[in-house]
Amino acid sequence: MKRDRQGRYVTISTVGEKAKAFVPAPLPPHPPIDWTPDLRSKFDQALLALGRLDSVSTLLPDTSLFLYMYVRKEAVLSSMIEGTQSSLSDLLLFELEQEPGVPLDDVREVSNYVAALDHGLRLLEEGLPLSLRLLREIHGVLLSKGRGSSQTPGEFRRSQNWIGGTRPGNATFVPPPADAVMECMSKLELFLHDQPEPTPVLLKAAFAHVQFETIHPFLDGNGRLGRLLITLLLCSESVLREPLLYLSLYFKTHRQHYYELLNRVRQTGDWEAWLAFFAEAVIVTATQAVETAQQLLALTSQDRDKISTLGRAAASSLRVHRALMAHPIATSGSLVEETSLTPATVNKALGHLEQLGIVKELTAQKRNRLFSYARYIEIISRGTELPGRSG
Repeated sequence: MKRDRQGRYVTISTVGEKAKAFVPAPLPPHPPIDWTPDLRSKFDQALLALGRLDSVSTLLPDTSLFLYMYVRKEAVLSSMIEGTQSSLSDLLLFELEQEPGVPLDDVREVSNYVAALDHGLRLLEEGLPLSLRLLREIHGVLLSKGRGSSQTPGEFRRSQNWIGGTRPGNATFVPPPADAVMECMSKLELFLHDQPEPTPVLLKAAFAHVQFETIHPFLDGNGRLGRLLITLLLCSESVLREPLLYLSLYFKTHRQHYYELLNRVRQTGDWEAWLAFFAEAVIVTATQAVETAQQLLALTSQDRDKISTLGRAAASSLRVHRALMAHPIATSGSLVEETSLTPATVNKALGHLEQLGIVKELTAQKRNRLFSYARYIEIISRGTELPGRSG
């Protein structure tokens, strides 16, 4: 089926030269998607994988513990795509007010991402629909501190931006001119609210992500917010009870192909190739998330069994172990706060956990000692390792 370019070019004049900016056609695509048996089957598999992922949240003894770390993993990955050099351990150290091993701006950006996602989910829970207001609010938090804070946080851009290259004339892609952003985004908002017609939610997420990246409505943070949009949409329409699906690792692994597919949609209207890629991303990512949850469940259950052999010391050691599931890098001081146990009891429990091989001490000092639930971090960190750095 032949579909034309999904939008139009307009000539812009900026930084002393003329260039062509792309204004996308509103969603849904016309003519409609050509649902081959293969593509239909891929989407069915993706929905099944999402269902399995959603049910994981009922298996976990405490979803909030898993979620706390999982959201931080996504923040690290999504920020890595934008070039930050923060590992998951760096973020945990930063949150403990310890010195991470990378530039503070990098970790601050990742920390902003966690805060932005939390803020978006809270607003959805309070009844604010997924809307332009919600996206601007999340963006305001995402760019509140650090490098992006000078890039008009929380406001749609009022100047031209471009992707790749040093100026619009040699860029790989030039999004719509600033005066077209509001109209493009308003039409995207209508589409999110099932106007002009209802769209199944997973398909809606696939379409909306491309449209958002094409409009590139902010001066900075578009990639991170466009990836968050997928998760927020699945949560707002109750496909997921908890924000457990993040496609950043898949997009990062297949980065070149991802960008090519976005451009093919714009240039030739090949939505089908993008949808097959998107469905595969959901299948792979949801399956990995289920496996991670199961591995963490097995690890923590094994470790609890070991701790149960400690006799009288078992009760306090189990409390410290539980606190380490929430914050797998901790100081004895932060564990005292978390567990309400005395410093002496926490230190004794940490000694037991070290002997059992559950906890590793990261520092060799008498005061402000740092402890790590190393296997837990190792399982959840998979895929976030930085080249040339271990740990």
